[in-house]
Amino acid sequence: MRTVVYVDPAFSRANEVHLRLGFMKKVGGDFHGSVKHFKLALADQSPCTLSPFEIRFHVAHLHEINEKPKLAKGFYEQLLKEKDLPSQLRADTHRHIGWMYHVVDALGEKQQREPIAIHFLQKSLEAEPRSGQTLYLLGRCFASIGRVHDAFLAYRNSVDKSEGNADTWCSIGVLYQQQNQPLDALQAYICAVQLDKFHVAAWTNLGILYESVSQPKDALACFVNASRGYYSVKNKKSMNPSLAQRVQFLQSRLANAPSTTLAEEPVHGTSPQVVPRNPAPPVCLSQQQLHNLQVLQNSVQQGQQLTPSQQQYLAQLQHQYRLMQQQQQQSNRSSVSSFPSTASPRPASSPCHVQSAQPDLSNSQAQGFSSGGSEFTHGNQNQDSLDRSTPKSAGALSTSPPFSPNVSDQELQAWLSQKDLGDDLLKNVDLDDLDLMDEDELPGSNNNSLHSINNNNILEEKSSSNRSLRTEMDQKISVPSPRTISSPVDSEPTFHIGMSAKDLKERCKGLGLKGVTNCSILGDKCPPPAPPEPPKMKLSEEQLNPQTPSVLVESKNLAFSPQLQEFCLEHPIAVVRGIAAALKLDLGLFSTKTLVEANPDHAVEVRAQYLQSADENQDTAGKKVWGCYSHRSQTTIAKYAMYQASSFQDSVKEENDRSQGIHNNSDSDSKDSLGNPKKKKKMLKFGTNVDLSDDRKWRDQLQELQKLPAFARVVSAGNMLSHVGHVILGMNTVQLYMKVPGSRTPGHQENNNFCSININIGPGDCEWFAVPDAYWGAIQNLCERNNLSYLHGSWWPDLSDCAKAGIPVYRFTQKPGDLVWVNSGCVHWVQAIGWCNNIAWNVGPLTSRQYQLGIDRYEWNKLQHFKSIVPMIHLSWNLARNIRVSDVKLFELIKSTLMRTLLQCFKLLEFARSKNVEVRFHGRQKNDASHYCGQCELEVFNILFIREQERRHVVHCVDCARKASPNLQGFMCLEEYKLDELMEVYDNFVLHKVTPPVLPPVQQVQLPLQLPLHPLPPPPPIVQQVTPLSHQSEAVSSTPITSSSL
Repeated sequence: MRTVVYVDPAFSRANEVHLRLGFMKKVGGDFHGSVKHFKLALADQSPCTLSPFEIRFHVAHLHEINEKPKLAKGFYEQLLKEKDLPSQLRADTHRHIGWMYHVVDALGEKQQREPIAIHFLQKSLEAEPRSGQTLYLLGRCFASIGRVHDAFLAYRNSVDKSEGNADTWCSIGVLYQQQNQPLDALQAYICAVQLDKFHVAAWTNLGILYESVSQPKDALACFVNASRGYYSVKNKKSMNPSLAQRVQFLQSRLANAPSTTLAEEPVHGTSPQVVPRNPAPPVCLSQQQLHNLQVLQNSVQQGQQLTPSQQQYLAQLQHQYRLMQQQQQQSNRSSVSSFPSTASPRPASSPCHVQSAQPDLSNSQAQGFSSGGSEFTHGNQNQDSLDRSTPKSAGALSTSPPFSPNVSDQELQAWLSQKDLGDDLLKNVDLDDLDLMDEDELPGSNNNSLHSINNNNILEEKSSSNRSLRTEMDQKISVPSPRTISSPVDSEPTFHIGMSAKDLKERCKGLGLKGVTNCSILGDKCPPPAPPEPPKMKLSEEQLNPQTPSVLVESKNLAFSPQLQEFCLEHPIAVVRGIAAALKLDLGLFSTKTLVEANPDHAVEVRAQYLQSADENQDTAGKKVWGCYSHRSQTTIAKYAMYQASSFQDSVKEENDRSQGIHNNSDSDSKDSLGNPKKKKKMLKFGTNVDLSDDRKWRDQLQELQKLPAFARVVSAGNMLSHVGHVILGMNTVQLYMKVPGSRTPGHQENNNFCSININIGPGDCEWFAVPDAYWGAIQNLCERNNLSYLHGSWWPDLSDCAKAGIPVYRFTQKPGDLVWVNSGCVHWVQAIGWCNNIAWNVGPLTSRQYQLGIDRYEWNKLQHFKSIVPMIHLSWNLARNIRVSDVKLFELIKSTLMRTLLQCFKLLEFARSKNVEVRFHGRQKNDASHYCGQCELEVFNILFIREQERRHVVHCVDCARKASPNLQGFMCLEEYKLDELMEVYDNFVLHKVTPPVLPPVQQVQLPLQLPLHPLPPPPPIVQQVTPLSHQSEAVSSTPITSSSL
């Protein structure tokens, strides 16, 4: 779908494409990408399936599920201010705000939040009185503050409105259990698992109920089904380790204890007190079920034959109907309300008592009751409920006993102890869709209490926007007549780089009147960019783990020799050892102590990460994953230095204690049910992206880096990035990284495939992993398999997965003073072994390969709707002004980019004037940053369409401007360069022929190299011959370089 809007940005239904891409990314968990596509759909004024209000609702909801509650709340509140907001959408918005107040601690203290949550939910009911979902959430709020009667009424009304909701039945079960009515709780849980056979909370609570009456076998069956719910297609969350631990404990208990002992051993040596004074009748038949019962009975009376499944369903409904009649008669005789509005939860006289210290459901945590150290889960456990489906009916189990307020404890115990009760339960609940697995496949854990399972987002996507989307998408959408602006047709005149600027201008006259779209700098006839297919050559085990190319530099002459630059450019990654000592670099200038003395309050971005070995990457449940957890925050150099030092001191103390045989468990340690100690994953803080670009603050540090050879310097005439003309933080400026052991830089390619330089300051080492650029498409495929965004996501590749896919991985250690050269397009990830600092920046060698990879990634980023940090068009024009190119391929690539963008300028000006838009000359100041579209984040060169939005002027590309207003009404057009100036630069950029000077024979420098044992696919071309117009002393040598010189 992305290809549609890439090939034809003016596509008349582009907003529908963005809408669908937004939903796809939302379901896939790429919230950042989803927001971007929804905003692009919102900015397009063409007719759309969803209204602007509904799209704004989805943007707000994306912020909510992305754990940005304050931002989401702001978007929701802005939506409520709209006078024309449909009542259905108003109800949905109120409901989401209300539930956020219930579960999000960041919105205030709980005592203050709950009344606000109830207020918003009641406002939602006023707008949509028949919303079963809102009634269910309202019941959750009432239950959390002890208003049991109101909660029960809300749940009962919710069942009447939407009987097929397993969450409601599970919550009813929780309410009954809190009121010490396990029989009614049992029936409610059974209804829940009938409606959703993967409902983790209901299965878990049912297992706890059985375990509380000393039925470990039935409890184990329920816990196993709960664990299977985690592995279902609908559930994407990792399995709760406490649940796996409980399964392991019960398996061990059943294996080691006689069955007679288990049957006679109730929890804590007592049987539960099952019947309260004022029992509440369970609501087991909804209006829909009563209707179904009547229809089936009429069919039988009319002599119609029922199928076996219909007969079974009829028997269940009849049985439940008789139970309901009996319960109603008992209730009428007692004339006592089941849940008085003034009643508070009664103290339980059994082990199944309410934990009054935690009676709430905030943070989507479960209400609990203690039963042998276990807690009680509540509500929906499926975070992603977009595709949730439930059975059409909610029949109860035929094994349910008749309800009677006079049932004794012994009778209940006997009924729950029926030998086949667990089996009957499993038979009645259709488990055909459950993926059966061996018990040893269930992950173990080490905590003897079954903790509540997190329920981060129980809000189902049953909003009007989704219903409207499904309804209208099913209907045939009448496509409006195409805009007057159409895409370029095949009959357009052809252009080539041999034409002069004047000829280009003459030949493209009138083309702008037909309409203009954003152009591709790869060429109109080139296919859309795509990741490369990996080489077909099958690699041996040794080739999958190649030796990393490295060179030892022992003198300044070796460091400045052209052979060193050639060596780096010939390999995907290279280690230059000893260069700091050879050039007498004072790395102490980048030590933590010096940094604190220079600028203690300088900002540091901190990433909180789990401490893991470099070979593993696991989630909190111990499952192997690719996703790399990282939480962002801010601090200062001085504060991080204190953390770095204390981390080192703690490590030294632990090592000393270990050598003396002292083992102290930390406060975070716990034990499993078998008494085995288990340590929680430790967290660490990684100080990253420390900006050292300010020459006033970091003059000494930046001056020291001028000792490096020209090809590795931050600023050099032979570095493309030095010709951008403005700062790109972290690319043509230095960034510092402050690390403790385990600090991770996740897998990535450098921005726009530029090369990078990384120097380890020390004192500790770093471990590097790298994959040649020819295999980046294979890495991207593995990321997608693991449901991760290659560009936006944070991922740590699994080495075994790479080996299975035939991907070679370099692995090496970077010592203090070592320089790592990362070549164009190389995929890499890094982990600190010890305490150390690193400095890094990007460079762009003036080669055709570097430029080609740069524009390839520029266009692929455009296809992926990912912002290119390097403005390749702006850079190309500056290169044409500043350098003379002698390499034919590099010249043709740059000249082609100039030609396409110059033609674009001609057509844009013609189009703007045809729409009666005044073009004003704006000019461009030195060091001005390149412009990007405020909607799609594409680079905008020379011709800027400006529109005021929210009291500020926003730059638009031509496509976004036309989508907002086809006739450009409300836009003004600014021109940054005079056309005559651009035409002159274009004409003056010609291929420079270099005559090699006659030089006396010079003895070639021999580098002490360590080459790979098994060369990988063919290396990239060697450095191209480029002569800069300025800074000749820093130019790359024009003397031909060959591999034989090594």
